[in-house]
Amino acid sequence: MSTVSPSGTPMAAGPLTRAVLEIDEYASTLGWDQPARLFALVDTTRLRADEPALAAQLGLDEDGAPTAPLTPVEQDEIPAGTPLDEFLGTIAWPDAVAGCAMTVERLMLPPSAEASVPDNLDETALAAWVASHPERQEVRMTVAVLRDGARESALRLREKDSPNEVLTGSGLVPGLAEALSATFEA
Repeated sequence: MSTVSPSGTPMAAGPLTRAVLEIDEYASTLGWDQPARLFALVDTTRLRADEPALAAQLGLDEDGAPTAPLTPVEQDEIPAGTPLDEFLGTIAWPDAVAGCAMTVERLMLPPSAEASVPDNLDETALAAWVASHPERQEVRMTVAVLRDGARESALRLREKDSPNEVLTGSGLVPGLAEALSATFEA
């Protein structure tokens, strides 16, 4: 039997896994068909000490209240129409940010569909082909990285939209993890 926090996150999970699952749960309350969202991950103890007003606004100022070691802080909305790789290339984090995370929704196909992808499709045509494929699945990916290189991901399928059906792992979305890690390189 695992101990579960009030948010439903397993207490035995590491800090980064807990942060990813917290963000996934938050994103699930917003529903599907949402834009990508970017989060700074900050050390909760440091946040309480350095930014007491923000900590109070986030409900982290209550003495004795259990809190996670990392606090996700949602950033400004990502400009519509801007490719994520270009947007992430403009990010620079202050030293107080221990890591970052992003949620994105995408269509994916099972590996068995790879052989049927038509050749010579440009990005727009490929996206249209995937969107019309009968085996496509909608997925919400939440990926987090820390400055020290640690990574974690959570995947939630729209057809299995339940906290008990969220898949976690450090290598599930390597491309997005690499792009997020690059935001810490100076």
